[in-house]
Amino acid sequence: MEAILKRHSIRSFSSKPVDGATVEKIMHAAMAAPSAMGSRPWHFIVISDRDKLNAMTEIHPYSQMLTQAQCAILVCGDIEAESLPEFFQQDCAAATENILIAATDLGLGSVWVGLYPNEKYRRDFKELFQLPDSIEPFALVPLGLPNHPLQASDRFVASRVHANSW
Repeated sequence: MEAILKRHSIRSFSSKPVDGATVEKIMHAAMAAPSAMGSRPWHFIVISDRDKLNAMTEIHPYSQMLTQAQCAILVCGDIEAESLPEFFQQDCAAATENILIAATDLGLGSVWVGLYPNEKYRRDFKELFQLPDSIEPFALVPLGLPNHPLQASDRFVASRVHANSW
């Protein structure tokens, strides 16, 4: 619960690198996500190349935090691997949330940068990363050590919970 409540969108990172063992733990968390009929129709690109990180800021106007991020994870859906048509979005969303929570648990800051369903972002990311036709870029998660400490907050709103009907 602590990692869930501490997770916030972090857009300011220190210059300290994110080590490979930490990224591997985050990838294990991503692939532990549920998926429709267990199809696991996801692929991930871990990006640490500074030129690629900076190039993405030219594609997506809300990705400027990539200039400070030490790495990012591009979450992609494989439309040929999904077991039910158009369910890869839900599967990739679950994997993305696991990335965010795992990053928080490991002391990293992260933010969900949406790509899907925007056609321009999808097209430009497919081109930048030379993705096959069956692979759809879904979300981008910049990672790094946050410039300020992560603090838990409870955003529970009781009036949004309904019992048995509206």
